[in-house]
Amino acid sequence: MCGPGAPSVGSSAAPSSTTASVAAPEASASPAKDGVAILGTAGGAGGGARPCAAYSVTSQETVPFTYVVTFSFLSDSGQALGNVTETVPAVAPGRTVRGTVTASDLPGDAAGGSPRVRVVKVRGVPTAEAPVVGGTCPPSGVRVYADEGDAAMGLRVVGLHLENCGTRPYPLDGYPRVELRDEDRDRVSGVSILQGGAAVAAGTGADGPPRSIVLKPGERAYATLVWRNTVASVTNEPVNAPYARVWAKPGAAPVMVTPEFDLGTTGKLGVGPWKKDEAR
Repeated sequence: MCGPGAPSVGSSAAPSSTTASVAAPEASASPAKDGVAILGTAGGAGGGARPCAAYSVTSQETVPFTYVVTFSFLSDSGQALGNVTETVPAVAPGRTVRGTVTASDLPGDAAGGSPRVRVVKVRGVPTAEAPVVGGTCPPSGVRVYADEGDAAMGLRVVGLHLENCGTRPYPLDGYPRVELRDEDRDRVSGVSILQGGAAVAAGTGADGPPRSIVLKPGERAYATLVWRNTVASVTNEPVNAPYARVWAKPGAAPVMVTPEFDLGTTGKLGVGPWKKDEAR
């Protein structure tokens, strides 16, 4: 059945989800996607149990990787019922981790017959560079992560957030350094990283002069990333860069976030200065 996900023999970590269902999983026809495979499904079929799936994540990297996997639960007709995102931390090189994912927001009979699940998207970053939202404070003394952003009429705005979770003041001065990475986490060329967002759009929060700020323990700061997904050229290929490697300041440890940059053919990304988050 789709019970608590136990790591396979030799695995380095267990996934974040440990939910359960009462039915035995059925074989899945879904092929592996980027190292993630659906092993079987259960639930649904009017039995009251919510749809779930057993899955495995296999890492072919050379260092421990943390994966964020988006699963889509489908009806018998193939209609998407909802997506669920799972984080699988610190998978060691060459290891396989098994777990389960449950569509907790869907009623048990939402999938009609046997549930169908497919892997929509897999994002992986070196565990040493994984963004941290809560929990134990990293050795750097700061947590850095990106929010889900906002999109309207082709304009994209994403916030970078930094929290001083350490015991000492943390000074910031100017702009974070941002380096775009493609699906293979290779550097993306041909995109101008601009200081400030005025060259992209006004009123996004990525404007204003850089200022020196000092974050006391527990205080936070943010910087804004802004771009457009306009495709205005038939000769240039649109740029899609899922990842960004971010340095909060010179000498800081890098953090890799996944804002899913769909830059079209604009060739530019605006990066706002660090600002103290007075509301937090």
